[in-house]
Amino acid sequence: MANENKGNFFTIIKNNMVGVMAVVVIVMLVIPLPKVFIDFFMIINLALSITILLTVIYTPRASSFSSFPQVILFVTLFGLGINISSTRLILSAQGSSTAALQRTQSAMVQAFANIVAGNNLVIGFVIFIILIVVQVVVITKGAGRVSEVAARFTLDSMSVKQFDIDNQLANGSITDEEANRMKEELRRDIDFYSNMDGSSKFVSGNVMAGIFITVVNLIGGFIVGMVQHKLDFQSSLNLYSTLTIGDGLLSQLPSLMLSFATGILVTGDKSDDTLGTKIISEFSIDGIIYVIVGFVLIIMGFIFQNGTQFLLLPIGGGLVWYGYSLSSKKKSEELKAREAEAAKASAGKNAEGSNAEQDSVAHLDPLSLELGFALIPLVDKDKGAELLERISRIRREIALDLGLPVPKIRIIDNMNLDPNEYSFKIRGIEVGRCKIRLGYYMCMNTGAVTEELKGEATRDPAFGMPAIWVPETERADAEQAGYAVVDPPTIVATHITEIIKNHASDILGREEVSVLIKDTEKTNPIVVDEVLNGSKRKFSYGELQEILQGLLLEKVSIRNMVTILETVSRFGSVIGNPWELTEKVREALGTQICMQYVDEDSRLRVINVSQNWQQKILDHAQYPQDGSKPMVAFDPVDGRAWIKSVSDTIQGVRAMGYLPVIMCSSVVRLLVHYSIEREMPGLVVISDKEILAAGNSISLEVLGEITEEGVN
Repeated sequence: MANENKGNFFTIIKNNMVGVMAVVVIVMLVIPLPKVFIDFFMIINLALSITILLTVIYTPRASSFSSFPQVILFVTLFGLGINISSTRLILSAQGSSTAALQRTQSAMVQAFANIVAGNNLVIGFVIFIILIVVQVVVITKGAGRVSEVAARFTLDSMSVKQFDIDNQLANGSITDEEANRMKEELRRDIDFYSNMDGSSKFVSGNVMAGIFITVVNLIGGFIVGMVQHKLDFQSSLNLYSTLTIGDGLLSQLPSLMLSFATGILVTGDKSDDTLGTKIISEFSIDGIIYVIVGFVLIIMGFIFQNGTQFLLLPIGGGLVWYGYSLSSKKKSEELKAREAEAAKASAGKNAEGSNAEQDSVAHLDPLSLELGFALIPLVDKDKGAELLERISRIRREIALDLGLPVPKIRIIDNMNLDPNEYSFKIRGIEVGRCKIRLGYYMCMNTGAVTEELKGEATRDPAFGMPAIWVPETERADAEQAGYAVVDPPTIVATHITEIIKNHASDILGREEVSVLIKDTEKTNPIVVDEVLNGSKRKFSYGELQEILQGLLLEKVSIRNMVTILETVSRFGSVIGNPWELTEKVREALGTQICMQYVDEDSRLRVINVSQNWQQKILDHAQYPQDGSKPMVAFDPVDGRAWIKSVSDTIQGVRAMGYLPVIMCSSVVRLLVHYSIEREMPGLVVISDKEILAAGNSISLEVLGEITEEGVN
């Protein structure tokens, strides 16, 4: 029980130590302290200053010591409190003689004064003044200036560093996690150097205050000694000069170490090596340096014949020996490195010879953008690299929109392309190609054009709209005329975005499925375990890939992986086909699917499929025994009639200004979709159960019905 209470006591002290010390510091500024307490706090102040200095030396990155600005403020105020208490003790001492007055003073103050001054006050004052000058002119002023410059350059370079991180993310050089970590480190650096810019003023202010207090000690003590204690001039001068030197040293020495620590911290780089490691590494680059220095000292030892040769010659010889040993070590390491490299190259050649046929097959990138040489400026960092930033945004937007973890897009130049042409490929297969013109803008007539301009005819690669190219000088005229004006980077980025959306199911591979599963497992490990290690059925990544591809094929977001996996786990033991499970998942995501197509009033306008057509589709449905997708095997007459009925109906809906959305029974939804996807790709088909799942989130309006006679 006693040990437990003792542990609780120390825990309370540890948790509240900073708050208690802050209150003690404030009290020290007001309430007189006995000399024992003052000696104790002086020792603590010295120890704390040394601890801070050594902590800084062993801290690799400045921003890793993030509490340093607050520590400076606290220690500065603590030192000032001690200085004020010591001054009060010096001036308020009582006694009728010099010996009596000395007995009332701080032992630490007298000890430091005796060490520096001894019996010679002139030497003590000279050393004290030199110490003050070194601290004010060299260390404190330099540390403050470096803090200001570091803060300014860190803040000025913030946008450039942020842009560089985004470029690396877009290039695929780093992952999203690495980008987030680098941005967090950048934010910490900015916060640290911004705080240090102000905190360095506390250090310089502390030095000025210490000098002022020292002058007050000397003048005030001299007056008190002669007027109040009736000491003679010499005795008063000796006593209070000695006490002033000791008190000044005890106040300035911790300040000197704080200034030194500040200078070391803000002048450091952003590597992960400590100061000692960096110095050892950088001063051992080449041993010839020490050989030269050693020979210089040896020559000086032979020239000087006043006794210094007994120091110069051994030191010079030691440096020569160290330089030769360092050079020998470097040569040995270089020889070992060359031997290892040669062995590696030999092993590589052997492997190349034994696997020449295998290595001749080039690796296919999941996604690649090939550029003609005239389009290289779009990704040139020296020229802005606008396209890189846009590609980075594309990957993030697709991940948010469809839930698809888009693989890294490799950007390469292709001399076989037209100089102004680019090609986008998925696993080596071209899925999009277009020619654009740098220095020109693509202008599209969206119906608001008041005056037509002349330009080179072209088509928007993303949506196939007719457009014209106009030079940069005519951009303002095109905008004023009502054209939608698009620059080349936006054209390429929009085209890539639409390609990825339209081919999302092709992009999703098992590696991407693994990423999705691992991300879900971080927050919902149980549902992932049920799907991958279920007692009734265990799903492989390939089976999950088919389900997710079925959703992406109709532009259904797979971001809600928890609901998808829960549905798969629920129905997986009774449903064997991936396409049937996909339909169950769609029903579970009914609200999400319906909300994609509602208007601002949450109204979903649909076209119904008549019962006759639904029955006829069921009658002609075929379900392959291997579990692959079902199909509708219409005879030629019924097939043409079905496509004509759908086409006539959706044309009428488009004439009303609405997006055509087909609604049918969940039993035939997939069959309806498969029966029209070839002739009318992109047409939305939803089931009645998906609409029921949305519930009161939407209101339904039926615009028409697909019948055998057309629009009804």
